[in-house]
Amino acid sequence: MKTKKLLSTLAIASVVLFSGCNKDEVTKNVDNPNGIAIQDTKQATVVLAGASGFAVLAGSAITSTGATNITGNLGLSPGTSIGGFPPGILVGTKEINTNLATQGKLDLTAAYNDAAGRTCTDIVTLSGNIGGLTLTPGLYKTTSSLAISSGDLTFDAKGNADAVFIIQIASSLTTTSGRQVFLKGSAKASNIFWQVGSSVTFGTTSAFKGTVMAMQSITFNTGATLDGQALARIGGAVLAGNTIVKQ
Repeated sequence: MKTKKLLSTLAIASVVLFSGCNKDEVTKNVDNPNGIAIQDTKQATVVLAGASGFAVLAGSAITSTGATNITGNLGLSPGTSIGGFPPGILVGTKEINTNLATQGKLDLTAAYNDAAGRTCTDIVTLSGNIGGLTLTPGLYKTTSSLAISSGDLTFDAKGNADAVFIIQIASSLTTTSGRQVFLKGSAKASNIFWQVGSSVTFGTTSAFKGTVMAMQSITFNTGATLDGQALARIGGAVLAGNTIVKQ
């Protein structure tokens, strides 16, 4: 009976465990209201090195409309066009093809590949919409796109301020209007790493947290906010009256 109830909960949450975990591990480690297994493997942080000082870093272009407010450096390489500052406010430095921007892009590539290459025996696979879930420290992956749409997402560090969360997304990441990411149990935005295989879109007035490393572009719709970093390897960053604070 307990096994049937657990499997039902996992199905509703659209979460399945990677084949490296056996049934005994699932039953033993579940201590989460969503039925997602608590992982035993502790992940080391993803080292951003020269990319660590950037609130926004992109490859092709950065455009902003409205009252965008960025705390942290704004970088572009190899593109040449950053528009919208002013009227946007930048509390940091603008780096266009400077040594800092170029090195930042190189180090972003290394950090992206590090996050994408992580693996462990108790990795948890997510799929579809993860709105309404609570994630505990560890390594997560998807085989397609991921969305936060039907509810808000919570990261719970279980009292460990150094706990690291890594989410490997094979395709795109999307949040719908007004959706939020919450931190619980001493979780920190600077310890959450989103490795996105294509592009990212943040819905209107959504509130996101973590370091977002996208292979392609990152788009912020009107009023969306980010506590963390928006780092696009190849494409651009589109901003529209947003608040981004580097963590």
